[in-house]
Amino acid sequence: MVVCGLACWRCRWLLPLLLGLAIIMGIIALAGRGWLESESEPYVQQASLWESCTRGDGDLNWSCESLMDYGWGRAAAATYLVGFVILVICFALAVIAFSIEILRFNFVRGIGGLLFVVAAFQIIGLVIYPVKFTEDIPLTGDNMFSWAYGFGWASTVVVIGCAFFFCCLPNWEDEVLGNIKPTYYYSSPERAPYLN
Repeated sequence: MVVCGLACWRCRWLLPLLLGLAIIMGIIALAGRGWLESESEPYVQQASLWESCTRGDGDLNWSCESLMDYGWGRAAAATYLVGFVILVICFALAVIAFSIEILRFNFVRGIGGLLFVVAAFQIIGLVIYPVKFTEDIPLTGDNMFSWAYGFGWASTVVVIGCAFFFCCLPNWEDEVLGNIKPTYYYSSPERAPYLN
């Protein structure tokens, strides 16, 4: 018999925990300088969500320019940041929703809807950035979108998964609240030989 299924009341903290993980990955994406990097030596290009840096082959100092001077740079940063702020609000609402004994399932479905909005904002920012960056910024050498950009996508994927679970959780309301009697399957001793 399964004691703790996918939607049981004791496991209710899994979804807020996943949202917390998405927040951590979002912080790494916002603060990381690895949105775009040189693929191999010499490492002459590096970019974050906020700025693009280059240096010469023998130079040790980076020369940086702000991406906030470009309209697309402000748009990418704003959409990703707005999505991140809404994600933090959803995390707080999820902690509140799962802390009270009488879980409000319509409230939980609303959090799921907000998480879809978060995913939309983050996807817009994550798509604008590489498309416009490669058009407007001169690239030197072989470059790749790197680890911080990957953390941005990982955060978005976790948010999309949580959004589906938050929206579908009210469908399992009775299971979550323990209102369903367990079903036991057994066979009588005289029917046992026929089961082999």
